[in-house]
Amino acid sequence: MRGRFRKLIGTIIVILFVPAYALIAMALAQARPLREAPVLIQILCYAGLGLVWIVPLMPLIKWMEKPDAGA
Repeated sequence: MRGRFRKLIGTIIVILFVPAYALIAMALAQARPLREAPVLIQILCYAGLGLVWIVPLMPLIKWMEKPDAGA
């Protein structure tokens, strides 16, 4: 598969994934246990929710950046 096509597919997946993840993260942030948790726990959870989206996307990004077979 050519690099341009991989990047197109990857970009579409990222564009669909990030808003879906944002909605899930917002729902988790508004959950009662987190709202009633101590401030330090809230900060750690918000930081974690803000960073964890990259974990499932790293393999996709690596795949997108893979050089073409003929290059």
